[in-house]
Amino acid sequence: MNKEKHNRKHEGHEGHDHSEHDHSGHSHGGKSAVVLFFLGLVAYIVGLFIKDNDIIRNVLNISALVLSGYHIIIEGVTDTIKASIKARRFKPNIHLLMLVAAVGAMIIAEYREAALLILIFAGAHFLEEYAEGRSKKEITNLLKLNPTTARLIKTDGNIEIVDVSVLKIGDKLQVLNGDQVPTDGIIYEGQSVIDQSVITGESIPVDKKVGDSVFGSTINGTGAFKMEVTKDNKDTVFAKIVELVSQTQSNISKTAVFIKKLEPIYVTVIFLLAPLFYLLGLYVFNWGQTDSFYRTMVFLIGASPCALAATDIPATLSAISNLAKRGVLFKGGSYLSNLSDLKAVAFDKTGTLTQGRPVVTDVFFESKVTSEDQELYLDILVSMEKQSNHPLADAIIKHFNNRKLVKLTAGNIVGVGLAATYMDVSYHVGKPSSYKNVSQEIVKQTENYEYNGKTVIYFGTDEKVYGLIAIQDIPKETSKEAIEYFKTQNIHTVMITGDAKRTGEAIGRQLGIDEVKGNVLPEDKSKIITELKGLYGTTAMLGDGVNDAPALVAADIGIAMGEGTDIAIDVADAVLMKNDLNKFAYTHRVSKKLRSLVWQNIIFSMLVVLFLISMNILGMMDMGYAVLIHEGSTLVVILNGLRLLREVK
Repeated sequence: MNKEKHNRKHEGHEGHDHSEHDHSGHSHGGKSAVVLFFLGLVAYIVGLFIKDNDIIRNVLNISALVLSGYHIIIEGVTDTIKASIKARRFKPNIHLLMLVAAVGAMIIAEYREAALLILIFAGAHFLEEYAEGRSKKEITNLLKLNPTTARLIKTDGNIEIVDVSVLKIGDKLQVLNGDQVPTDGIIYEGQSVIDQSVITGESIPVDKKVGDSVFGSTINGTGAFKMEVTKDNKDTVFAKIVELVSQTQSNISKTAVFIKKLEPIYVTVIFLLAPLFYLLGLYVFNWGQTDSFYRTMVFLIGASPCALAATDIPATLSAISNLAKRGVLFKGGSYLSNLSDLKAVAFDKTGTLTQGRPVVTDVFFESKVTSEDQELYLDILVSMEKQSNHPLADAIIKHFNNRKLVKLTAGNIVGVGLAATYMDVSYHVGKPSSYKNVSQEIVKQTENYEYNGKTVIYFGTDEKVYGLIAIQDIPKETSKEAIEYFKTQNIHTVMITGDAKRTGEAIGRQLGIDEVKGNVLPEDKSKIITELKGLYGTTAMLGDGVNDAPALVAADIGIAMGEGTDIAIDVADAVLMKNDLNKFAYTHRVSKKLRSLVWQNIIFSMLVVLFLISMNILGMMDMGYAVLIHEGSTLVVILNGLRLLREVK
């Protein structure tokens, strides 16, 4: 699937110019700005204790304003000039609005209020930067975990420490206890326990043996093993995560985009209303020149959209960080925000809803077969299956892993099954249609198992069926719990599978899925997603394979399972690093909480503005209180957003 197509799908979210909207672009001067801020704070506090000398007190307040707010002054003036030149129209920012309000306060000798305004405004912005940095921490810490060296096993058997960047597919590596796994690969010698929390979010280390896959950047436990490199460094799961991180930093929600576009318009309107407010006070309300000017400065402070500007981004980044800790990675805030509008969700069956591998679920023998004969028949069955390479044979061998093997030679009968002779008796393992002489007891059980979506294999002689094995790719328990959650949210659930409709419906019944689409060809999956969008609205798709990629692109939110293919991860909007659908249900809860919290912030910030303006018109709002209430509301909004760093219940 072409990634350009995927990008075009999301133009509405990502097409805007991030350089204009990137709130984190202002570093406020780094450490020097922080030092100057605290020097200004000290000057302001000292000024509070100067009672008898107005000149010294005023100098201290002006010093506090200049020291603490020098970055406010610079950004207010220079950023406005740059933005206005670029847009070819006046495009002010909040910093300029606060600067004008502070200068106005000094004109009427309100030096303490002017200093307090800039102090709290600057402090709120430092706190917002901290909030954004804190919420990004869980994601960006991944960048520090990138392994740098590997123990390369050379052709002569010697070990050489090399840079990870020079590794090639097929290279053999040694991983000692406590080492960081250098890259993605497969173990071919040894075994260990590996901490995969950085990749999957699993808190419990995972046992690994020969044939198992390992991921770069995970931490090896007490064992040692040798592995073969299976991916280029740029294609590892960890590299994909790093790519997700970079996309997360630049992609913000539609609400945040709207607020960022609204900000210069809003500030411009406030600048235009300020002289009108002054004239109304002077000629309509008869406040007098000094009082009209004073109240106009209070109006500039009260009407400023400081809190509004902080309603979305800190909260969204906190939510993304919360999910990252739990192994759910989003490519940006817009996708997480969209998830709260979810009306339908489609799941690929194999590997997403189910285990992805067949297992034996039932073993049944005719009632006439004695328990002693059952034991013998199972030994013969397993001995035959040991000589088969069919996927169902693996399921049988794993289920009966402690059987006594008997000496026999099994032959494959194409399209039928296996045949072997033991103790001069010919035994036969195969599909039901290959047998003619079948008892009603066996037929009844077969119908029951097949109705429940299970594959049935018969065992017996050429003349008679003694018993059967039922095999199924069983649903995950977490899938059932997730489906139950979506039902409580009135979200329509759909299972899409290439299996026979009867098989799919059986799994669907076990899980409580609303709708099953069976016999679906890979190219038809995206059509089904388009239909669901038309019928229900915002639709998500979860899948893990190459054949799921078109559907992941077609969906409003495409979610790839972390153990899936690279292309599925590439085109998806988010990745569940651990194949656990409860994580997706949790993600939906976080998304709804985020939407609710952002609206709380927006409503709260605008109510504070209305309150301050109303009280100012009534002559009941002192400038100092206006500063404290207005900038305090910004702090409340930021702290409210940080609540999403905690687990959402």
